[in-house]
Amino acid sequence: EPAGNDYGHFSHFVTAKAPEMGVEAAKQLLYDETRQNFDAFLAARPDDAPFCYWWGPTNTHRTWEQGSGKALWGLEPDDLKGRLPAFLPDVHDVREDVADYLGECLAFDAGLGVLIQRLEELGELDNTLIVVSGDHGIPGFPRAKCNLYDIGCEVALAARWPGRIQPGRVIEDFVNMMDVAPTFLDAANVAIPSTMTARSLLPILESAESGQLEAARTFVITGRERHVENAREGFLPYPQRAIRTKEFLYVHNFAPDRWPMGDPKGLDDLHAAAPDFAALRDNTRTAYADLDAGPTKAWMIHHRAEPAVQPLFELGFGKRPQEELYDLRVDPHYMHNLAYDPNYDAVREELATQLMQVLSAQDDPRIVETPCRFEHAPYAGPVLDES
Repeated sequence: EPAGNDYGHFSHFVTAKAPEMGVEAAKQLLYDETRQNFDAFLAARPDDAPFCYWWGPTNTHRTWEQGSGKALWGLEPDDLKGRLPAFLPDVHDVREDVADYLGECLAFDAGLGVLIQRLEELGELDNTLIVVSGDHGIPGFPRAKCNLYDIGCEVALAARWPGRIQPGRVIEDFVNMMDVAPTFLDAANVAIPSTMTARSLLPILESAESGQLEAARTFVITGRERHVENAREGFLPYPQRAIRTKEFLYVHNFAPDRWPMGDPKGLDDLHAAAPDFAALRDNTRTAYADLDAGPTKAWMIHHRAEPAVQPLFELGFGKRPQEELYDLRVDPHYMHNLAYDPNYDAVREELATQLMQVLSAQDDPRIVETPCRFEHAPYAGPVLDES
């Protein structure tokens, strides 16, 4: 029988159990849960039948136990001094928050190790395609998840398939998580439906080459519509599309009059009294609801009027112009918007044109519809009761 889903609350679970049994014993309970769930799945399949198992713990999502990076994994927050992205305040509270996130990443790694060990015990490891990735970037930090900057969109993508994938290679091609679905079908010799617009990664995975392999994969398109349904008045989205190349990131904000991280509820006044720290840390909807609750969010709101914090607060929480352009060769943390710099007019126009051409070819409603369906129910606005 399946053992449960406590792994999704790894640091909370282990922290609660540790006083009675110790940290390592508490961790082992979750490793055993992972193994038992996998065994229950395998027991239900016909003998020697191929299988597809998806392990998706949510422990790297908010919330996690504050201080758990150090308490459970020995990660010293202040070892991160000078190593944070430029858009985050380099203070202890934020370093601790990042260390806690890294602890959850280590927990994910440990659980993955349990599954790999079990496959090896069953003699299936070298007969199994393993793909490791995620659904979005780091949550609960400004300019991260729920944004189209790198830290919000980039996820790991590692694959292992002995005999089919040559190890030790790093591929520079831009890929999208959509590409994973046709890749699985391709690997299983199943026809890819014509309705799938993503492209199989199997030719890249089975290549012996490193670097840039496919000429068509020199850029990637990303997009955003909504996150928390009531983040803005009227249940409206914050529509964005972006194109990322090796050298540049161009973002188009379709509704720059709206708050990208959700309504500030008065906190755009730098001198307005902030809600309780714990409320901002623990409740996403307290303010700026499209930014997940956490210590970093709470700390930045409480310190937003300080001269060193104010520009970072504006970057992460403030309104944005319709166009953004970042030269990643000199600005890897996308701090300086060059969209209105005449020296970059040609680059901006080229990327904007390329982005709109791709979106139009894909029949993106944001481009081909007026009014756009994403501005109306059931995609936006309060849920309508038609009973």
